Amino acid sequence: MPITLKPLHPLFAAEAAGLDLSKPLPPAQRDEIVAAMDRYAVLVFRGQKLDEDQQLAYARQFGPLDVGLRKIRKGQPHRFRHDELADISNVTVDGKVAPRDHAKIVNNIANQLWHSDSSFQKPAARYSMLHAVVIPSKGADTEFADLRAAWDALPEDLKREVEGLEAEHYLLHSRFMLGDTGYTEEQRKLLPPVTWPLARVHPGSKRRLLWVGIHATHVVGMTVPEGRMLLMDLLEHATQREFVYAHRWRVGDLVMWDNRAVLHRGRRFDLSERREMRRATTEDVEERIAGAA
Repeated sequence: MPITLKPLHPLFAAEAAGLDLSKPLPPAQRDEIVAAMDRYAVLVFRGQKLDEDQQLAYARQFGPLDVGLRKIRKGQPHRFRHDELADISNVTVDGKVAPRDHAKIVNNIANQLWHSDSSFQKPAARYSMLHAVVIPSKGADTEFADLRAAWDALPEDLKREVEGLEAEHYLLHSRFMLGDTGYTEEQRKLLPPVTWPLARVHPGSKRRLLWVGIHATHVVGMTVPEGRMLLMDLLEHATQREFVYAHRWRVGDLVMWDNRAVLHRGRRFDLSERREMRRATTEDVEERIAGAA
């Protein structure tokens, strides 16, 4: 049965129907999803009842899994049976809603910054798949910004300026911005900074894109102040309302996005209300989008 796609935004994002993600995908359906991701970059699957194992099984059909922040939190207790599942929640290991001074809350707030998952490492992330288990009464939407459309709309003189420039990305940059400095020297070195071009090409759609986000610390070859102002201007451009799709969650949603094509951020909610999300992420092992076309 073919997948039915309903566009959710004039530029990107679609609701995908006709699939039960708890079951293995035939190769043809997997290829349909990849083609849809190349076109839309964000797919919304409604009404998916997935346990941890089923969510991971679905994700593994699209490549090896990335453990993300678990690399620097190795051995620390968490709520899931699998390190490959990220706990995007305000719930502690013992199942209680975390107090406002808990590290979980820092993670929730850091997720409200525009970013691409794992841009701070090589290989970076390809697809992220976030599943809604418990949602608060209001707020906590997730917004996505189309980096391909952002590049298309960039003034020609700024395109020429950006071509050939690289930015350094570092895992803890956003945490330090929020005052979260409680990391050991060993943890700070586990994922050293990496550099990525500001202008890249998406391998599936072959479209050029503007590669920015909160993990970018500075522009290589520029002074820190000048480079950071350029990065801030580019991020402001890329996240204009016309490039953004806002997803309002329902329990059972699985939203899948291509980190190579979009930025995302969570939105504010009452941190005293329970919110439970699980995320699986695949690595971009091919790394075909680094550099210019």
